[in-house]
Amino acid sequence: MNNAIFNFAEPANEPVLDYLPGSRERELLELELREQGSKVVEIPLIIGGKEIRTGKMGKIVNPADHTHVLATYHMATEKEVRMAVDAALEAKECWMTLAWMERAAIMAKAADLISVKYRNRINAATMLGQGKNLFQSEIDAVCEVVDYLRFNNYFASLIYMDQPRSGAGSINRLEYRPLEGFIYTISPFNFTAIATNLNSSVILMGNTTVWKPASTAVLSNYYIMKIYEEAGLPAGVINFVPGSGSLISDVVLKHRDLAGVHFTGSNATFNTIWKQVTENLSVYKSYPKIVGETGGKDFIFAHNSAEALELATAIVRGAFEYQGQKCSAASRAYIPKSLWEVTKSHVLRMISEIKVGNVTDLNNFVNAVIDEAAFDRIMNYIKKAQESDKAEIIAGGKGDKTKGYFIEPTVIVAKDPHFITMEEEIFGPVMTIYVYDDDKFEETLKLCDETSPYGLTGAIFSRDRYALVKACRVLRYAAGNFYYNDKPTGAMVGQQPFGGSRASGTNDKAGSHLNLLRWVSPRTIKETLIPATDFRYPYMDR
Repeated sequence: MNNAIFNFAEPANEPVLDYLPGSRERELLELELREQGSKVVEIPLIIGGKEIRTGKMGKIVNPADHTHVLATYHMATEKEVRMAVDAALEAKECWMTLAWMERAAIMAKAADLISVKYRNRINAATMLGQGKNLFQSEIDAVCEVVDYLRFNNYFASLIYMDQPRSGAGSINRLEYRPLEGFIYTISPFNFTAIATNLNSSVILMGNTTVWKPASTAVLSNYYIMKIYEEAGLPAGVINFVPGSGSLISDVVLKHRDLAGVHFTGSNATFNTIWKQVTENLSVYKSYPKIVGETGGKDFIFAHNSAEALELATAIVRGAFEYQGQKCSAASRAYIPKSLWEVTKSHVLRMISEIKVGNVTDLNNFVNAVIDEAAFDRIMNYIKKAQESDKAEIIAGGKGDKTKGYFIEPTVIVAKDPHFITMEEEIFGPVMTIYVYDDDKFEETLKLCDETSPYGLTGAIFSRDRYALVKACRVLRYAAGNFYYNDKPTGAMVGQQPFGGSRASGTNDKAGSHLNLLRWVSPRTIKETLIPATDFRYPYMDR
């Protein structure tokens, strides 16, 4: 018997490779891109460790060339969803009673497989299927995935070591039980890392899952699932169930053994799920834990002491990296008049240098948005700006979906701080800027705080420490991740735990121990060493 008390040391973040011209890593990545681009993968459901083919098919295309089919996938019917729930419940007992370090060893092996053996496969699948350029894929689909797997092992060590003190005559313990039942995980298209963590954080703590991946991210998510299996994940711990979200949810959210929901996606979908859970409260064995990260209307706010070039760089990177398809992407900015002209000149120069096109050309900074629905929605917002006398488009404004779903990086200057593109989440390469009078700094901070229902990320640019502190205080609840003199994107596991409140979600901070705590139900155990034998207290007469 291994009776060692084991823990994981705090890891370092996974290094980001450079892929410089002529490097071996770039050569291998380009080879993998060509290989994946030349075949069509058939993706089954994976339930209880078995591959299941329903014959009800969906397809995954390259957003930059929607005639190019990368994969087809089998979609679940109600029958397979029920099978997935049963498989998760059946696997639960063996998985939860396995020593936690054995579960963690599987996560550690998966991390190494991704870092070393399958780096190019995961990168290429994310680039081609989800429209990410090489850098955006590398920091997401490899580095952040690996960081989640390794850091969560370390965070679990801290949780399990946290025990109560014992008084004289007794021993006190905390048992970190997994939740009673199964967890429903619903992952988005835009981050392979989020899809990984929605499951890995849950199963590490002894739970089992039914996983509904985003339809446009099934390819990379399938490869992640296969890596889990190669790492030794037992059958039924994660059940991979692509298909219609409404169909799957209709079955899963009515099941008495639903123990929790781990979600990243739109605010509207999360609200619908929350309502469905509420309507079914009388059905459940326990109150399900609902953890969700939804959207954002993320801001960059500049004080007149800010450096214009730094501000412009943050606007361009924060708004247009991955076509603005990040819940943390900058989509509104507040800039003082005294800084506006020089900042504008830097922004327009940078945008003129941006190359737009397919991810297979590694020089392209901006690529296609994910699908036609996203293209149409984003272009509708741009059209509103084009037709309004309250806004002016100073860069971009055009889109073309003939071959791929391409939209130019677009900058709107709003004369009205409540113009629709200042308030509503667009989730595309659109930045709206409001220029304010320098003497209205505090007034405009309050405007920024009150404009959006979201509270995810935000940034303040200033060289004045008093202004930084003032902004941080006024915008206390406007952002769960707040940045001084940096773009509001790029949170790293172990450094900036991620999440926001208000309409942005439950703020359970992925990338820290706080998220893992949501997937356990602690039990206190007290052992009395010498039990009492008389009901009377010592001061009482016999």
